[in-house]
Amino acid sequence: MTVLYEIAADLPTRERIIPVSVLRPKVWEGFKDSLTDAQRNFAKARGFSAEAGQRLRLPNAEGETDHVLFGCGPEDKDDMGAMRLGSLGGSLPEGHYQLVNLPVEFSPRLAAIAWGMGSYKFTEYLNDEITPPTLVLEDDVDLIEIKAAVEATALCRDLINMPAGDMGPVALEAAARGLAEEFEAEVTSVVGEDLLSENYPMIHAVGRAAHEAPRLVEFIWGNPDHPRLALIGKGITFDTGGVNMKSASGARLMKKDMGGAAHALALSRMIMATNLPIHLHCLIAVAENAVSAGAYRPGDILRSREGLTVEIDNTDAEGRLVLGDALCKAAEAEPALMIDFATLTGAARVALGPHLPPFFSNREAPVSAVMHQASREGDPIWHMPLWQPYNSMLSSPIADMKNAGGAFAGSVTAALFLERFVKGRPWMHFDTYGWNPAARPSHPKGGDMYGVRALYAWLKSGGLNGGFSA
Repeated sequence: MTVLYEIAADLPTRERIIPVSVLRPKVWEGFKDSLTDAQRNFAKARGFSAEAGQRLRLPNAEGETDHVLFGCGPEDKDDMGAMRLGSLGGSLPEGHYQLVNLPVEFSPRLAAIAWGMGSYKFTEYLNDEITPPTLVLEDDVDLIEIKAAVEATALCRDLINMPAGDMGPVALEAAARGLAEEFEAEVTSVVGEDLLSENYPMIHAVGRAAHEAPRLVEFIWGNPDHPRLALIGKGITFDTGGVNMKSASGARLMKKDMGGAAHALALSRMIMATNLPIHLHCLIAVAENAVSAGAYRPGDILRSREGLTVEIDNTDAEGRLVLGDALCKAAEAEPALMIDFATLTGAARVALGPHLPPFFSNREAPVSAVMHQASREGDPIWHMPLWQPYNSMLSSPIADMKNAGGAFAGSVTAALFLERFVKGRPWMHFDTYGWNPAARPSHPKGGDMYGVRALYAWLKSGGLNGGFSA
C-alpha cells in the first residue's frame, strides 16, 4: 500500500488543501464562532460536539468539503492521544488535507504516523483500486522517519494478512530477501536437510512434515563498528498444531503464526531506512508445522543447537523450538542485545488481551526506558517477570527439559524455555498477538504490529549504548 504525504512548500499553489481541525470540547465552544452561519448550523444539526472520534465534513457553497472537524474528547479522558487521528486516514476520501488546531500535547510527528497507520488497507486480493487521502506536512517534520514507521507497519500487516497458501516458507524467505536486498544487506539461508548438517535440528524437526522445507534466513547490515543488535522472529507460516492438532476455531487464524518474523522484519526495515548506527543481524526461523508421516510427535526427544535435549510434551508448542535454535545462533556472535518476537502463547492473550503484548528481559537496566518510549509513542507493551522458580515446570525425567510447562503461567514458562538458549547474553522477548480483532483508530482489523515503534524509539535514543548490567 502506498501512503501519501506531501510537504506543503512542494505543492503547486493551485492545489486545494482541506484543513482538518482537531478539537477538544472546550476548544470547540470558541472555535465554532470562526465558522460561517451555515457551517455552524450544519455542525449543530449533525450533533458535533468534539467528543472522541466524532468526524464531520463541512461543505462550502458548492457542496464540496471545505473543512473537516475531528473531535478527540476531553483531555482527562483521552487514553489514545494523537493515535486517535488514525481514524481520519482510514475514513476521508481522496484529496489533500492538513491538520490544524492540534492540541498542544499532540506530537505532529505522531499524528502523521497515526494518519498513515489508519490509512492502511490490505488490497492484495481486491479488484478495486484504493487511493488513500494525502496528508500535507510542514517542511520541518522528519518525513523519512514518518514514512519508515508507516511503511514498516504496512510491511508487517501485509505479511501477516497474506494467506498461508501464498505466504509459505518459500514466500517468507523471499520477503526477507527482498527487504535485505533493498538495503544492500548480506543475506543467507540454510534450507531443508542442510539444517541438520549445519546444526539446527529443532527447526528441521518442526518443519520436516511440510511440503515446503523449513529454513533459517539471516541478513546482516550496517557498520561492524556499531553496537550489534540481533532481531529474531518466529516464522511459522501455518500452525496446524502438529499431531496435537488445533480445533477448527484455533486453526482459523494460524496464517498469522509468522507474525513474529513480520515484526522482526518491520523493525529491521525501520532501522535500515533511517540508517541508525547499529550493526544489525536479523534471523528468521521459518517452518510450517504440518501433519504427515514425517511429523514429530509427543514424547519425541529433540536435540538442539545449544546441545540441550528437549522432550516434546506438546507439538503445538513449536514456536519456542525453532526460536531456540535461532537464538543460539544469534548469541554465538555475542551481540550487545538480542530481541525476539513471536506469536507464542495463548496465555499472554488471556493475561493481557490482544492489544498489550508482554515482554520479558533478562536485564533490568533497559526496562523502564523501553516502557517510557512505549508510552510516548502510543505503542503500549507490558513488562512480565522471568520467574525462575517456574523453571521446575519444564523439568523432564528423560531429557534436559520439556517444551511446555503445563496449564499455569504459560507465557512465563515459554519465556523461561527461550532463556536457556541465549547463552546469558542481554535479551528481550516479545510475545505478540500480531492481530487486531476489531477496527480501532490507527489499527484496522487484521494483521497488526505491536511494540516495534516503541523499540525503534528506544534504539534511536541510544538504547544500545547504555550498558546491560545484570
